[in-house]
Amino acid sequence: MSNQSIVTEFLLLEFSEIWELQILYFATFFIIYLTALAGNLLVIMVVAFNHSLHTPMYFFLMNLSTVDLGYISVTVPKAIINSLSSTWQISYSECVAQVFFFIFFVSSEFFLLTLMAYDRYVAICNPLQYEKCMNKTACIQMVASVWIASLFNAALHTSCTFAITFCSNVINQFFCEIPQLLQISCSNLYIPEYGTMIFSTLLGIGCFAFIIISYLQIFKAVQKIPSIQGRKKAISTCLPHLLVLFLFYFTGCIAYLGPIFTSSGERGLVLTVMYTIIPPFMNPIIYSIRNKEILRGVWTLLGKSKFCYFTYKLGV
Repeated sequence: MSNQSIVTEFLLLEFSEIWELQILYFATFFIIYLTALAGNLLVIMVVAFNHSLHTPMYFFLMNLSTVDLGYISVTVPKAIINSLSSTWQISYSECVAQVFFFIFFVSSEFFLLTLMAYDRYVAICNPLQYEKCMNKTACIQMVASVWIASLFNAALHTSCTFAITFCSNVINQFFCEIPQLLQISCSNLYIPEYGTMIFSTLLGIGCFAFIIISYLQIFKAVQKIPSIQGRKKAISTCLPHLLVLFLFYFTGCIAYLGPIFTSSGERGLVLTVMYTIIPPFMNPIIYSIRNKEILRGVWTLLGKSKFCYFTYKLGV
């Protein structure tokens, strides 16, 4: 295909040519997707309806769960439908939308993780300044900045990517992804997108460095806490965040920069799943299991639901 206008649809990578494996992938992705939806919706509801959790940390967590809902919904539903129907076509407009929203939610995820690191830094290293720095207005402004910056980043990447012409419509991935789209380009117009990717990479490295420095300061401050219980509580609020960060950051870096990403085999598929599906799936689990406030909020919410159900049944 010598002209971009000829491309009306793309062909995505199928998981397997064996029908039984297609069904297996469908069932696996479907279960993961439903679990991620349920977990993130539960976190959002618990934080929204529990006034004791209306604090900056849980406000950021609620926004992270909202992002995760969109993050996993951009790629997985289409992959599930394709796996079940054995049709791997995606229209040009759907591909554009998928790229835009994928970049938007990935950027939002990383920026929110950076904000959450800053929140923990202020709470532990400067507790006397916490209410002043992390007041309601400041938190709303920071989250609004995340959404605006992510929107701009997504629009920039999408416009640069689809300004190129394509020599093929076969994408070596189960969803529309920028590196795979650049591989099928046949013009020099991909250079601005590479420049944009380099800028985003440098921005990501800067955010990651900020997070690492913040946590180094946090761990230094934690060592000065006299009570063992206080140290454990401080660390318990930081470890889940670090686990989520490393899972999201390093799998993404390996996927984009590592040689395995260029393969179309099962290893490449597993690696892609690690940074596109596992983080939104694991986030509510990681933040809930070790968080007593979230668990208490879940039981409170479930208790209210049961009470309302029995009240309705009794006609009260």
